[in-house]
Amino acid sequence: MAINFIQVMRRGLLALLLPLGLAACIATQPYPQGELVAPPHPTPPIRAPKVGQEWVYQIRNVFNQELVDTVTERVVSVGREVRIARSGAKAGQLPDEIQSPWGFALQDPHWNPPQQFQQAMPLWPEQLTPGWNRFYQTRYEVVGYPSNNYYWALNISANDWERVQVPAGQFLTLKFHNQMPYFESNDLFRIGNIRDEDVWFAPEIGRWAVRRGMGRYITDGVWWANAYWEDYWQWELISWK
Repeated sequence: MAINFIQVMRRGLLALLLPLGLAACIATQPYPQGELVAPPHPTPPIRAPKVGQEWVYQIRNVFNQELVDTVTERVVSVGREVRIARSGAKAGQLPDEIQSPWGFALQDPHWNPPQQFQQAMPLWPEQLTPGWNRFYQTRYEVVGYPSNNYYWALNISANDWERVQVPAGQFLTLKFHNQMPYFESNDLFRIGNIRDEDVWFAPEIGRWAVRRGMGRYITDGVWWANAYWEDYWQWELISWK
């Protein structure tokens, strides 16, 4: 069913504000507290991909600190495309991540369902500079279901440089914010979709040290004040090589 665009925008704004109001009562997984540092000069280079590089993350439910899974991501091929094989201690084999070029996702399995983009989407800011911002649009297919495609939008905002401590150690990171406003879902009953995440990207390892994201959506007749939650998870790096 069609929905008035102004209503969507109003409801969307409420959805964006909700996490701020709810954080104190539901975010039992503490919000990452990095140490703000001055932008480094020169800007640290991003580690280039090589076969055998590996990152291991613990994923926790922000609502209750439950350990959801431990996921290992490993570079298995480098060339025209960079392929990262993934597996969970609980979930088993997971869909691959495919980048082309490095830093741009052609296949992104981070959100559910995993997506294959018509135009590669950046995984971190193209410029590691606080204040940098850019909006991207493309369409995606659900991996394994190529018969349909859906609208996707991504706004990336680079915030500041922070030094963060995680189980894998201490890292100099660029903290940035991703917002995916009003994308289309493959679930036709969902008429409004928003996702948000904060990412602490460590150039030293070529990946994030922390990633914390959530999504909300509405169906016909549901207001944003009562929107449904997707997963609200925090990824923390526990080892890398």
